[in-house]
Amino acid sequence: MRPAPLLLVLLVAWSLLGLALFLLPVPLWSWQLFGGALGLLVLVDGLRLYRQPSPLVTRRVPDALALDVERPVTLTLQPQVKRQFAQVHDLHPGGWDMRDLPQRVQLVADEALSLTYRLKPTARGDASFVGVQLRLRSPWRLWRQSRVIGAPQSVRVYPDFAPLARFALLSAEQASRLMGAHLKRRRGEGTDFNQMREYRVGDSLRQIDWKATARARKLISREYQDEKNQQLVMMLDTGRRMLAREGMLGHFDHVLNASLVVSYLALRQGDAVGLFATGGQSRWVPPQRGPGGIDPLLRASYDLQPQPVATDYLAAASEFVLRQRRRALVMLSTNVRDEDIEDLLAAVRLLGKRHLVCVASLRESVLDTALTAEVEDLKDAIHSAAVARYLEQRAAAHDLLRSHRVMVLDVTAEQLPGALVERYLAVKRDGLL
Repeated sequence: MRPAPLLLVLLVAWSLLGLALFLLPVPLWSWQLFGGALGLLVLVDGLRLYRQPSPLVTRRVPDALALDVERPVTLTLQPQVKRQFAQVHDLHPGGWDMRDLPQRVQLVADEALSLTYRLKPTARGDASFVGVQLRLRSPWRLWRQSRVIGAPQSVRVYPDFAPLARFALLSAEQASRLMGAHLKRRRGEGTDFNQMREYRVGDSLRQIDWKATARARKLISREYQDEKNQQLVMMLDTGRRMLAREGMLGHFDHVLNASLVVSYLALRQGDAVGLFATGGQSRWVPPQRGPGGIDPLLRASYDLQPQPVATDYLAAASEFVLRQRRRALVMLSTNVRDEDIEDLLAAVRLLGKRHLVCVASLRESVLDTALTAEVEDLKDAIHSAAVARYLEQRAAAHDLLRSHRVMVLDVTAEQLPGALVERYLAVKRDGLL
């Protein structure tokens, strides 16, 4: 319970009346009468507000929200008295972007009131709404009371799955081009038989089925497709290398979004996709096939967060080879530093005995900006030279990995989705698995 502005004004007026007793011929009883009446009003009005039942409240919010995507949240208030004035604010998870709250409302008996505001999650994982905060006004406007009503409500914040929804309406090639992948023309045929069809100009003579041609008395070609039922595992580094941020999202959020995009395309291609997170938090999802395979990946990864710990690449590789027996394309997303190269090289050697390994090394875009910035003084020169030296050491680490037949992608967070999709399709096209 707190005094409202009107009560403060009345108290000031009563105080001024008391001062007037010393300056003007005002009888003492008038000041005492005013104070007594004011005290009675304050007591009765406060008691009425204290005994006033809180309105019933329900919140309508999706059980699954997407990171950095604004969604509407609706609050419905049902008053329990004839008339009620309130200021409404929802106790949403802290740090989220919100607009259109608080709102001042007038509640009338037997009339439910709905109000909508917009909310944008800024972090993945589990989150909860504590309740709804109301600031009620007393009938005579002398008091205000703050109350928290409504039951807590939990929600899950997933990576932004809007691109996956768009891909459902596109072919694999169209979706790949949308992600910025540069697709090359096939230099041959796939390995799995698909169908028989009439000969087309440009078909290889090896595709012609001469027995079918003799029966049909026209040229018939065999059509092949990329081999299906292969294995893809997205290996995510959840250690300190993924704590860097690019704009509103961290490097790990970019990695997770890109991994889900590649996973969805691979599932549509008929491959089985799994996930292995290591470094900080650990998760393992065995490769699964079919369009529904994206759901286990989302559920297992939505609350993953990078931790300020060093990733033990060799230990991660040792655990992985015990879990994944069948040959697979392993796409490891991390940020390669020269001081990590010995451990990482030992890990990819172990993985390479059975699997095909691709290392996606995220590069901070600020490095490219610093390298191309104009040098105006000694401080700028030192900074530019340090960046150039760091990138040189980074490139040397990448070359060392490539010398051991490891595919390496040196990309920024923005380039990562297209680069991963492009490399996955290149592996399929060239039959490397």
